[in-house]
Amino acid sequence: MEQKKQTIAVIGGTGALGSGLARRWAAAGYPVVLGSRKAEKAVQAAEEMNAGGFPHAVRGMANGEAAGAGDIVVLTVPFAHHEGILAEIREAVQGKIVVDATAPLVPPKVGRVQLPESDSAACMAQEALGENVRVVSAFQNVSAHKLDGHEPVNCDVLVCGDKKEARQVVVDLIAPLGLRGVHAGPLANSTAAEALTSVLITINRLYKTDGAGIRITGNLENAPVGSPQAADARP
Repeated sequence: MEQKKQTIAVIGGTGALGSGLARRWAAAGYPVVLGSRKAEKAVQAAEEMNAGGFPHAVRGMANGEAAGAGDIVVLTVPFAHHEGILAEIREAVQGKIVVDATAPLVPPKVGRVQLPESDSAACMAQEALGENVRVVSAFQNVSAHKLDGHEPVNCDVLVCGDKKEARQVVVDLIAPLGLRGVHAGPLANSTAAEALTSVLITINRLYKTDGAGIRITGNLENAPVGSPQAADARP
């Protein structure tokens, strides 16, 4: 018997990245909840998304309610709104995995790396949400428009987190999206992934390319999750 799929709440689910991830998870049979600061906006986006005829109807709610409804919460919001939304969902996400896709972009110079004082948005999230929440960093280096359609995306996703079991949950959620998740070590390593976003924006601009991404070379099948090569974070 197939194991029941966990409900995924996408906070910022009406934006480009959030809606792309939500649509692909819904198509893969996951129950999905869209979160927005305005519930009616999320409801409208969910209704439009449901025209795709997914196995489970996508639901739309305000951010706090959506975070409470999800087994796993995915944060896909602009850095400018990051701190406020963390405070908004804090109580609702206790005991859960929160996947933070935030890249610390500071307009107008988004092509320049400008990391926060705490080194990364993901580390900010862990501090704000508390030790009872397992924050995992992912998706900073995926161009949102690449998620349109259903074809596999030629891009790897660096997955960082201090709990290897939580990282594995997220890696397993990435495969149904048509992407490959790669264990990239503890949450502190998310600094590198977040900084890469600005680097990729610059590459896109200079080379006029259509959404540059990253691929990790080598045979990753040779590095089991628990091996020193895979991670140094303790469970």
